[in-house]
Amino acid sequence: MWEADSAKSERAGGKVVAAVVVVLLVLVGGGYAGAHALAGDKVPRGTTISGVDVGGLLRSDAIDKLAEEFGPRASTPIDLSVESAGSDNSQGNGAAVEPGDIGLRVDYAASVDAAGAGSSWSPGRQWDYFTGGDDVDAVVTVDEALFGAKLDELSEGLGTPPKDGQVTFTADGVETVEPVAGDAVDPDAARAAIIEAFLAGEESVALTVAAAEPEIDAADVAEATESFANPAMANAVTLTFGDNDVRLRPRQFAKVLSMEPENGELVPVIDQAKLIELVDEATTDGKPVDATVKLVNNKPKVIPAKPGVEFDPDEVATVFEGLLTASEGSRSGEVEAEVTDAEFTTQDARDLKIVEKISEFKTYYPHADYRNTNIGRAAKLVDGTVLKPGEKFSLNGIVGERTAENGFTEGYVISNGILKKDLGGGVSQMATTTFNAMFFAGLKDIEHKPHSFYIDRYPVGREATVAWPTVDLAFENDSEYGVLVHAWVQPSSYSSQGVVTVQMWSTKVWDIDSKTSERYAYVSPATRTLTTSDCEPFSGYSGFQVDVTRIFRKHGESAVDHTEKFHTVYTPADTVVCKKPGPPPPEDPEPGD
Repeated sequence: MWEADSAKSERAGGKVVAAVVVVLLVLVGGGYAGAHALAGDKVPRGTTISGVDVGGLLRSDAIDKLAEEFGPRASTPIDLSVESAGSDNSQGNGAAVEPGDIGLRVDYAASVDAAGAGSSWSPGRQWDYFTGGDDVDAVVTVDEALFGAKLDELSEGLGTPPKDGQVTFTADGVETVEPVAGDAVDPDAARAAIIEAFLAGEESVALTVAAAEPEIDAADVAEATESFANPAMANAVTLTFGDNDVRLRPRQFAKVLSMEPENGELVPVIDQAKLIELVDEATTDGKPVDATVKLVNNKPKVIPAKPGVEFDPDEVATVFEGLLTASEGSRSGEVEAEVTDAEFTTQDARDLKIVEKISEFKTYYPHADYRNTNIGRAAKLVDGTVLKPGEKFSLNGIVGERTAENGFTEGYVISNGILKKDLGGGVSQMATTTFNAMFFAGLKDIEHKPHSFYIDRYPVGREATVAWPTVDLAFENDSEYGVLVHAWVQPSSYSSQGVVTVQMWSTKVWDIDSKTSERYAYVSPATRTLTTSDCEPFSGYSGFQVDVTRIFRKHGESAVDHTEKFHTVYTPADTVVCKKPGPPPPEDPEPGD
């Protein structure tokens, strides 16, 4: 009986204990929930973020407080000074930086979260809140590109920047510049110091100048020289366009090459625009150019033909660059292109055998601005003319119409036996000089017309006039060689005569002499009295006739091969008297007057 009562008693006691435990758990749980409710998403008590007290504040309030504290600092300048590493002395250079200019800002939300704000049932979170927080650094972001640019600007004049080693290319070969160490503002230290001053609200900061090594050192220079620069400049490179080779010598393409630093090493750079210029000098864009001969340093030089080539500039650059480090004998590469060959080839130009001066003639003229202009313009147009065997020279065809648009001005011409002003006056001086150069070169006279009356600065019976488009000077290259015409003018001045020079260059065939007869069949001048507004007074002289004989001897021989006679009739140059028009005759009186 007792045992049964005892068992019942024990069961009743167990129930009481369980009830007490439940009650205690309810009481503790209620306290924990209350603690969680009290902490919420607040920042742990006693917490500071970079010196700003935010302990116990709601997360949103803490964010607002940080913004209130740090926001204005973005536009508050921080003065900078500089000091050498290991020195206690600093010196300002008047520089300053506004944190906002380098993208320096505090991430308020991230800073508050890092300090422990945020709602959580974690016991640790409850413990951190009630036991107190720490001094936490604010989370800071910086725009590295803006910071780097600003630091370069602020560092100008501070310390001695290091100098990278360089490899350069000249017409004479490869040149190197050795690297030089320096001392410069330490960017990492500068970044940390500016951030620290910003967070602390300080108005100045000292930047440290420390030893700085160049990015491109001596080993980089040696590697670039050995692996690229020296092989590139060792030999010529040939680009092949169809059947046409464009050979580029190192002294030509040196200006195309450079080496630039990239990720701590020197890499080759090809200036594509300059490379294409070199190719264009040997080719043309689509239309070919015939070979020719020009005087260079007073010597005939064959100017090679240029094929018309259409190509992709990128492919030219790719092929060229690939050949630069190739060995000798393998420095030729084909470029895909559409090629049109010139009709008159480089070999054709060589076959002209324009190798020596075969004649030269000079004439002189008194000073006049219009002569300088007109004769100079005509000489410029004639200069460089190349006549192939059998081709004809036409002065009118080469010089063209004498107009202002063509570079000519008004001057005196002979019209109907008297002087008048017209565009192109003086060009006959060019015609006469060219005629005589042709005469002594032994070329075939096709057309020439002497002046109607004699002008004493020209060789009698051996001169020519021209007038657009009816009167021309024309001759034929009847030799088996090409003929290059070289013409120029030494302008006149108030104290000196002008000089016109025309040369013929070819292979000499003839030695020419000239014989001039006595003047005969004189005709006295008449006198004209003119009342026109364009009248020019003139003192006349007699006309006459004269004969000139051109004597041909084969070059180097004394025997006369044949002769050619030129007969010239000069009309009298009439005296011109200019008078003002008289009064009009009286009118007949009306009947009855």
